[in-house]
Amino acid sequence: MTGYGSHTAENDKISVSVEIKSLNSKFLDLNLRLSKEYSDRELEVRNILNNTIERGKVGLNIDVQSKGGVKAKVFINRELVALYYKDLKETADAIGASDSDLFKLALQMPKAMESEAETEDSSEDWALIQKVLVEAIAKCNEFRKDEGKTLSLKFQEYIKNIGDALTKVEAFDPQRIEAIRTRIRQHFDDYSKSEQLDNSRFEQELIFYIEKLDISEEKVRLRSHLSYFLEAMEGAEANGKKLGFIAQEIGREINTIGSKANDANIQRSVVQMKEELEKIKEQSLNIL
Repeated sequence: MTGYGSHTAENDKISVSVEIKSLNSKFLDLNLRLSKEYSDRELEVRNILNNTIERGKVGLNIDVQSKGGVKAKVFINRELVALYYKDLKETADAIGASDSDLFKLALQMPKAMESEAETEDSSEDWALIQKVLVEAIAKCNEFRKDEGKTLSLKFQEYIKNIGDALTKVEAFDPQRIEAIRTRIRQHFDDYSKSEQLDNSRFEQELIFYIEKLDISEEKVRLRSHLSYFLEAMEGAEANGKKLGFIAQEIGREINTIGSKANDANIQRSVVQMKEELEKIKEQSLNIL
């Protein structure tokens, strides 16, 4: 399910901005972008997401900007510079070269001057980052809930449309059965004029034929599946897969009704039901 959330905050030392985006996926697929100085916190970030995000393809960007909380200190390695200078002077004396710039040259030698980063305890900064991250995740989940509510209304509309089409099927079905009886009876009367036919045998064949075309059970099961779909939508747990399975069962009953119907009016209603079911199947891919 599509989701988006962002949040920013700052303290005296850093400014934090977190952006999270999600798309529907069968599993939780995380793509993280963290500031380099917090790369060692990636596992902790993943654990937070695993505990708060219900599957999906999730992209997360955490941007941390320093506001002067880090100071660089440069120092001279005196012992090493002294050794460099001594060796340079001895070499210059040995070859009769000038020693006027030897000190400057010694300072340019490797590791003669070094720097170290002095950072204060980062626990306060990390606490701020965590807080911003949790806020962004909450907004993303709220976005998902809002989209889910919109989809829920759509599904209710689709299910109602299928139910309305099924009501038409139920109204046409008695007429269909009577039309089949009449048609078969007419054929029987035509044949009975020229051939000797067994009325008892005919009635048996008629019953068998009508039972093969009977859709009573399919209508009942389809109505039950529609109710179950609406019931499953109200569940508190993630039910996207369940809704997908119920949609498959709805499709089976609709197809069976279509194959047995042998009636133009019912076939039109079957087509309408299939159109609504395709909308359900397409949108169900966006449900967790």
